[in-house]
Amino acid sequence: MQLIDSQGRNINYLRLSVTDRCNMRCFYCMPKEGIVKKGHDAVLSYEELQLIAETAVGLGIEKIRITGGEPLVRAGIVGFLSRLAGIPGLRHLALTTNGLLLTRMAAELHEAGVQRLNVSLDSLNAGTFAAITRGGDLKTVLDGLEAAERAGFPPPKINVVIMRGVNDAEILDFAGMTLARGNSVRFIEYMPAVKEEGWQRYCISGDEILERIATRHTLEQVDKGQYAGPSRDFRIPGAHGSIGIITAVSGHFCGECNRVRVTSTGHAKGCLFSDEKTDLTPWLRPPDREGLARVLRDTVMGKPERHNISRDGYKHSNFTMAQVGG
Repeated sequence: MQLIDSQGRNINYLRLSVTDRCNMRCFYCMPKEGIVKKGHDAVLSYEELQLIAETAVGLGIEKIRITGGEPLVRAGIVGFLSRLAGIPGLRHLALTTNGLLLTRMAAELHEAGVQRLNVSLDSLNAGTFAAITRGGDLKTVLDGLEAAERAGFPPPKINVVIMRGVNDAEILDFAGMTLARGNSVRFIEYMPAVKEEGWQRYCISGDEILERIATRHTLEQVDKGQYAGPSRDFRIPGAHGSIGIITAVSGHFCGECNRVRVTSTGHAKGCLFSDEKTDLTPWLRPPDREGLARVLRDTVMGKPERHNISRDGYKHSNFTMAQVGG
């Protein structure tokens, strides 16, 4: 079964957030003081999240990525992931993490059935990393990457939000990670979630990133996998890993978008940067599988043709990435 939206796109990928809480405070993701904590009843239970996942897979979703906030801070996450991995028809289960808890949890995650890890890592310099994350420890994250590979994971994908004047001097360092280590490094253009005067000063286009890498390395374009996200992928000849460019601002990829998302509070969104969302809780409390399938299908059919971000501005309401599961 395929889940096709009104633009003819095959929607086979669900991003499912399990929490809006995080043990970092990255300045582009949430305020320094954190966010207002949701009450226990506001956040979906694991049973409710499981029902959403099972229903989505029954409609044609083949890949689920667990996000947050930081998903590993939620108690009971490993058991939940194990139950997700057992859903008939689910072909790919992935998780995005900041890596702080990977050293002690990687083996459990692999045993639970998680197939791939993405790690958010915006600097290889300890001082810069601490400044971006407001106190995060780089060594702990790097140790987590090693622990993941020891546990049996392929080299984790690295997500890097590139910001001019903050970490753009490290573009070649990150590209170098793909040579011997085999990591796939994905450079992400800075995307404005909240209205900030002069946010464009941080933006570096994907083309500029590629130009900087090309000053030292030859790049060859590679095909994306069936469940890949929105990146344009390249490889340095002979490298074990790859380089991805995600251009939400300079060149939108909406025509190839294959995803929908559900927040930890149960709101379904067809687009990260759309204000349109549907509260799923009326079909979760009490459970109504048929009604839930109908509203998820409607969310897919209502998925916008494209978002409205450009260097000239944007139209969506303010939000934090942690609240939506960016």
